[in-house]
Amino acid sequence: MGYEMLTVEMTGQGNSSVLRIYIDSPDGITVEDCARVSDQISAILEVEDPVSGRYTLEVSSPGFDRPLCKLSHFEAVVGQMVKIQTAVQISGRRRFTGKLTDVTSDIVTLDIEGQVHAVPVSNIMKARLVPDYGADPLTN
Repeated sequence: MGYEMLTVEMTGQGNSSVLRIYIDSPDGITVEDCARVSDQISAILEVEDPVSGRYTLEVSSPGFDRPLCKLSHFEAVVGQMVKIQTAVQISGRRRFTGKLTDVTSDIVTLDIEGQVHAVPVSNIMKARLVPDYGADPLTN
């Protein structure tokens, strides 16, 4: 449909389960875009039935705290604050919030209060942009 699917997550349990799909495009995402994609995905899910039980489907834009899923997502936000959770401890911790200073094919580098932390891409479980609500969105 011309959109990039950023990530899919399933949260909750039982009747409160939510299947959330984040989409993006170079022109941004509107409510109408989400509705169109939701209609298409709903039809596919109804036929294929890959998720057992009841759930609510949500199709969403990535928002200000957009998920970072691919190297290109990290490269696009070098110089900005990010939050990363790793699968294993690195330097005694699994959660990092700092300024993204560099991205290579296998390492993202963060500056956290003057200390440099190299995080292997292969260990990243979750990563998100930390919104800067004081920044001008046209220059960021």
